[in-house]
Amino acid sequence: MGKLFGTDGIRGVANETLTCHLAYRVGQAAAISLGSFEGKRPKVVIGKDTRISSDMLEAALLAGLTASGCDAVKLGVIPTPAVAYLTVREHADAGIVISASHNPFEHNGIKMFSSRGFKLSDELEANIESLILQEGELPVKTHGEIGRISDGAGLMDAYLDHLALTVDGLKPIKVVFDCANGAASATARKLFSRFPLEATYLSADPDGVNINDGCGSTHLGKLAKAVVDGGYDLGLAFDGDADRCLAVDETGEEIDGDQIMAVCAEYLTAQGKLKSEGFVATVMSNLGLHKFCEENHLKLLCAAVGDRNVLELMQKESMVLGGEQSGHIIFLEHMTTGDGQLAALQFLSILGQSGKKASELAGQITHYPQLLQNVKVGSNEEKTAILNSAELAAIVAREEERLAGHGRILLRASGTEPLIRVMAEADTQDLAELVVKTLVQAVENIQKILNK
Repeated sequence: MGKLFGTDGIRGVANETLTCHLAYRVGQAAAISLGSFEGKRPKVVIGKDTRISSDMLEAALLAGLTASGCDAVKLGVIPTPAVAYLTVREHADAGIVISASHNPFEHNGIKMFSSRGFKLSDELEANIESLILQEGELPVKTHGEIGRISDGAGLMDAYLDHLALTVDGLKPIKVVFDCANGAASATARKLFSRFPLEATYLSADPDGVNINDGCGSTHLGKLAKAVVDGGYDLGLAFDGDADRCLAVDETGEEIDGDQIMAVCAEYLTAQGKLKSEGFVATVMSNLGLHKFCEENHLKLLCAAVGDRNVLELMQKESMVLGGEQSGHIIFLEHMTTGDGQLAALQFLSILGQSGKKASELAGQITHYPQLLQNVKVGSNEEKTAILNSAELAAIVAREEERLAGHGRILLRASGTEPLIRVMAEADTQDLAELVVKTLVQAVENIQKILNK
């Protein structure tokens, strides 16, 4: 991980750590890295979510790109996976997304896709970062070599056409969609109205500051209530940039990414379409998913957290399905990155064909008590010092003895936020809570010692 780029691009609070000057510099560095000073005129497509700061950062990025000789196509408010798809379709040299995904509105981010629709290679990312951090002004173009900006808002339909063709129609299901007041607000109704669904749309009225605010895949309470009160068959929630999808069943119970993947894996197996007889999850995936895969003779591989890590393992093992418990799911035959609306379509299709209730489908996967708590920390150096401390290692070993092989512990640094994530699974909720409480206290105590 570099000084600027985390596991999902550059993140920060708009106009504090993620400034217009930085965005301008990112645009310049991207143009130069893509060959604008090597006799080439690169083309980039650029999309954004609904945050109040997205227009501002888009303007700065466009200025940087065009100043250094790169043409840019403005896609407008659009999901992250749409940018990845349209980068390939439009034969662009890269795609850029302005979004901080599931984070609060005051945060924003810049992430990039390669010409093949995948996250940037480490080499290209490092080159861009080195240019951004380089002292002095970066070179610019003049006269007729300055880049041009064109309007690509109409390209959204091509992306929606592609998604719609991934399923062979849908049964008339009664469903609620939570658009998180984010990018899905611009696409969900256009996509799902193509099918005979009885659909209601929540949190689809963005105002720049209400993205992810008590709604979307990180806040399922509002969706669950709407499903139960309205007698719906299913609820589906996206995050701010619509690359994640979680669900609630007809009783209001959450269906997480692990369960969605398990349901899809079982279906793909029956269709003879699950390559390599398995799929990729992450180290955060619930023990219940491991048990389900064992019982159904499915190979389950676990990558480090982050869609880049999931994708790399999928490609290495020639697998077509992978994702995270948080709802970031990759269907590699249809999309090069996680796509919440694509996952929603696949789950709706399977639900309709099964003739079962959503609770029956998801209920095949036992969910072991799992508790996750975040501890705020300062710098990346502080994260590393805490996680590598001998004192913490000793406490973790002691708590693992307490679990006696009937659970597990995971501590990791967030790649996108100043947090250490503490997770424990156990046979009972009480035991999981006890272990997490002990470990959180240990992290906080070590942090106090380091900051003396």
